[in-house]
Amino acid sequence: MISKRHPHQVKANVRNVARALAVIFAAAPAFALAQTTTELAPVIVKVKAPETFAPTETAPSQGSLDARSAKSVVGDGYIRNFTSPIADYTQVIDMTPGVFSYTPNGVGLGDAKITLRGLSDGNTVFSFDGIPFNDTNGVSHHSWVFFPSQFIGGAVVDRSPGSAATIGQATFGGSVDLQSRVLDAERRTSVTASYASWNTRLLGVEHETGQFGVDGTSNLLVNVQKMKSDGYQTFNKQDRQALSAKYQQALTTDVTLTLFASYLNLVNNTPSIKGLSRTNFLTANYTYLLSADPTRGDYYGYNFYDIKTDFEYAGIAANLGGGWKLEDKLYRYNYHNKQNYNGSPTTLSATSAVDKLNSYITVGNLLRLTRESSLGTLRAGLWLDQAKSFRYQIPSNPLTWVDTPAPNFVESYTTTTMQPYVEHEFKLGRDLSITPGVKYASYKQEFLHRQDNGGAVGPLGGTFSKTTNAITGGSATLSNAITYTDVLPSIDVHYMLKPNWSMYAQYALGDQIPSTSVFDVKNAQVSPVPKPTKSKTAQVGTVWNGAGLSVSADVYHTQLEGAYSQVGPDAFGNFGWLLSGTQVNQGVEAETNFVLGSGFSLYANATLGSLKYANGQWVAGAARDTEAVGLNYLHSGWATNLSVHRVGRMYNDAKDGTHQAFVIDPVLVTNLFANYTFKHLTSFDKQTKLQFGVNNLLNRHSIVGIASATAGSTSAAPNAADLLTILPGRTASVTATMDF
Repeated sequence: MISKRHPHQVKANVRNVARALAVIFAAAPAFALAQTTTELAPVIVKVKAPETFAPTETAPSQGSLDARSAKSVVGDGYIRNFTSPIADYTQVIDMTPGVFSYTPNGVGLGDAKITLRGLSDGNTVFSFDGIPFNDTNGVSHHSWVFFPSQFIGGAVVDRSPGSAATIGQATFGGSVDLQSRVLDAERRTSVTASYASWNTRLLGVEHETGQFGVDGTSNLLVNVQKMKSDGYQTFNKQDRQALSAKYQQALTTDVTLTLFASYLNLVNNTPSIKGLSRTNFLTANYTYLLSADPTRGDYYGYNFYDIKTDFEYAGIAANLGGGWKLEDKLYRYNYHNKQNYNGSPTTLSATSAVDKLNSYITVGNLLRLTRESSLGTLRAGLWLDQAKSFRYQIPSNPLTWVDTPAPNFVESYTTTTMQPYVEHEFKLGRDLSITPGVKYASYKQEFLHRQDNGGAVGPLGGTFSKTTNAITGGSATLSNAITYTDVLPSIDVHYMLKPNWSMYAQYALGDQIPSTSVFDVKNAQVSPVPKPTKSKTAQVGTVWNGAGLSVSADVYHTQLEGAYSQVGPDAFGNFGWLLSGTQVNQGVEAETNFVLGSGFSLYANATLGSLKYANGQWVAGAARDTEAVGLNYLHSGWATNLSVHRVGRMYNDAKDGTHQAFVIDPVLVTNLFANYTFKHLTSFDKQTKLQFGVNNLLNRHSIVGIASATAGSTSAAPNAADLLTILPGRTASVTATMDF
């Protein structure tokens, strides 16, 4: 039996505050200053830009003149001022074109997933400082662990497979690169205290050493925080402790060392399926999720997680001379998710619960080389990554957490990824460049399955007894292995029409590794074995930055290989996986930021597109359109923002897989943030910033998805037992940050 742990668990200036509240509700004021990179000695530091109100300083998301694909860049100022300190990375990128995400328990209080160009989280590469991270049983990501928003200094969202130099196990739909905080030149200690709805509180301390050591060549940033919340949903409690540290040292004028480490522990009471019953929704009981009654299956004490994650890397950036530059990162990250949940809200029995573990340790190295020459820029690199995983699910008694003898599955496996790439940006004159490239992707998986009750590979020749929940005879384990390979070319053209106006065209292939569930069939007998699914993207776009106005837009067309469908078994006992067809994703996207004057600016983005199967039906979760508008004000210590984000109509599938069974009506979310910074509020502080924030200002409770559909249920004939995903109610937060 595997042991488990059972959980039983803000001198006030009245005038300025009054002015603050008046400004908050009178207008929607603005984005904080972006931060620019300046070189001080050999150490890269970030300092505040002057208040010139250029688009790059007020836009929460903006295209880059250097972009060779559809990219949006999010700056540190947006994160610090216009997201909740509780937020996760989904809120960091939520204002970029075509991206949306929802957290039913409240912002930052659940495991949220993004949608990008209509494609789900699992179709996207997520990386941190360029290092990809994801689950190993299938490409998915968990927003509530690894990197809280306070650990993040910016993000780059690429809505395409990228170039050959874009690495990861799911370049299929796009990529999101979360970036660590840029170190400041001056010493600072910041203490943050935040209180929000649902008894949500956060206390954090951040210390920046500034430049120290010989010639000021070293710098260190440490962030420690603790967050607790009762959550919007009943008994969906969250308790998070997190730590991160980043150190940089200029070893020579040409070589810089970067070390990063983070640790997070999240303990919470959350069921496996986190939906609200349609019955409760129709009676306006929007918060019910878990109960305090130990005689019920949905008792919070029978549903809990304990997740520990850490992420570390050591990086070297070097100027080798002769036009050559090197960047190398050696990394390790760990995910250990121990979960226990009862499978039914009403039933309690010796086997009604599940004892679950999903864990992996990943190590790897990412080497990138570039060479500038008269011909242009050569880029080459090699990504090596190996993850060792251990997973199980075992039927268990929720009253005692005694497991049954036979598991649903127990497996360990090693995934080895290798991706070398090369591309060359040929300069065909001062303003025109063309970049062909190619990447080779290899994914090797080696499995060790233990015999089970039929939930995966089965008893392996033995006999499973439903009476005793035990297996007699058969083989204890089964080993198998597979290697998937792909060749992924790309080509793009970039042209500077003017110094502030660029255009690009791109064609690129992306892929996605199959899920390990491919082998969760009797005796793991699979033939034909699936291949990675591929995407082919063609797009053209333009970026224009002028005095007081920035605009970027693109048009895209992507052909996607659809998901696999299981067939079999055949006469030899083999199960096969065949492509279910193709999908077409196409549309137009645009974002703009306009400086209105007197500290005001207006940001807006919009997308219009479709993601459909060959028969014309919509892919589940793909919105017809998305729009976002933000009115911002930045002046004299104020940094305020009122934003409205709309996601158009979409569909969800029925329990039997029927497409367009459920209609999800358009969703509108309005957020408000206002910050005021006092200089030397007391005799011992440098500055104090007060933030007031409201998420879902209009207190909407829209249905945003079907968490679990009942058999036969559709929007035309809904079942009261359907589990729905809805917006959490209005949440207000007050945050104070004092710098010493």
